[in-house]
Amino acid sequence: MKISLILSFLVNRVKSMGTRLVYSVLLMVYAYKSDKTPVWARRIIQGSLAYLLSPLDSVPDLTPIFGFTDDLGVISFGLVAIACYIDEEVRTKARAKFYSLFSNADVDELDAVDARL
Repeated sequence: MKISLILSFLVNRVKSMGTRLVYSVLLMVYAYKSDKTPVWARRIIQGSLAYLLSPLDSVPDLTPIFGFTDDLGVISFGLVAIACYIDEEVRTKARAKFYSLFSNADVDELDAVDARL
């Protein structure tokens, strides 16, 4: 019984982290596309996304939970650094794209990302 509770907790935690990571990436992509975002902020977005896609980072990503934490940390840091360029238009576009990819998403997870900005 304890193992099933632990496994359930881990699955929910990974799902939550994945939701936040995907939504954060979408926010960065739409902020990058915005004409209001300056060059220095676009460079932060490029660096954050490059780290996420880097093949040098692929080995740690093979570990179930800890592999996501570094990616989420880098993306979150980049997101906070450019937070003033994430306006309502960027949020609306990111949410629309997110819902087109994942129809049964937990809105509270998206709200949690927005609350940190």
